[in-house]
Amino acid sequence: MRPVAMKPCLPPLRTVTPPSWRAPAGACDCHFHIFGPFDRFPLDPGRGYTPEECLIPAYRTVAEALGIERMVVVQPSVYGTDNGCTLDAAEAFGLDRARAVVVIDGRFGADALAAMARRGARGARFNAVSGNGTPLEQLDALARRIAPLGWHLQLYTHGDTLAELAPRLAALPVPVVVDHMGGVRTAEGLNGRGFQALLRLLESGRAWVKLCGYRISSEGPPYADVAPFARALLAAAPERCVWGTDWPHPSLARDVPDDGALFDLLGEWAPDAATRRRVLVENPAALYGFPAPAAAA
Repeated sequence: MRPVAMKPCLPPLRTVTPPSWRAPAGACDCHFHIFGPFDRFPLDPGRGYTPEECLIPAYRTVAEALGIERMVVVQPSVYGTDNGCTLDAAEAFGLDRARAVVVIDGRFGADALAAMARRGARGARFNAVSGNGTPLEQLDALARRIAPLGWHLQLYTHGDTLAELAPRLAALPVPVVVDHMGGVRTAEGLNGRGFQALLRLLESGRAWVKLCGYRISSEGPPYADVAPFARALLAAAPERCVWGTDWPHPSLARDVPDDGALFDLLGEWAPDAATRRRVLVENPAALYGFPAPAAAA
């Protein structure tokens, strides 16, 4: 196999700044990754970056600092279609409070998918940004394959690609969850082609979006330029927005975010308790099949 050029990849911050507000009971982090231990779960040779081990105990520290009680482990590109680490993590957290999003391709049959569903899988991810992912040509075929399971299709792509794919995505037989606020760039403005395509998808009722916003920032920390985009998404479809830390913030060569600061950004985008509860509790329960949340006090 031809050697892969590895991008630099900084580790996560070792401490979390306490946020200015506490998550409501039942809050869910809908997007993070676990890496390792590498002696059990070796990295795929086709990966585009090499992370440090980022293990379950380290993530628990982040979750406790933010008040997170539910979680969705997302398969990262460095593991290709070997979902062992991701599914193992979901089971370790407990399937009463954790789910997984896996990466599959045409080799996965009904029995393999059903086995992953029993281990907490609720969606299949396409990653067209980080490399080492399933080709987008398989979108339609794999969407048909996961539809009987009630799964969704999760997509990470750049804004221009999202705009091109939007008609196909709207016609799929499963819900579509769009990673990282559509992969747009804030410098393109709210009227940019990719962001407008994302808004149309949300307004169609067939799509959800993850408010993991720091990656779309053109200005960098403290990511103030993301706020108009997040507020526009919340205004367009508050019932189909979810949030995630994106811990341990893989493939970054600079400016690794502080998860407490990211949580405070969500608080600024959604300053009222009802919207925060919707994004963190009610919407994840509906999307990932968690037990219905208890009524707010």
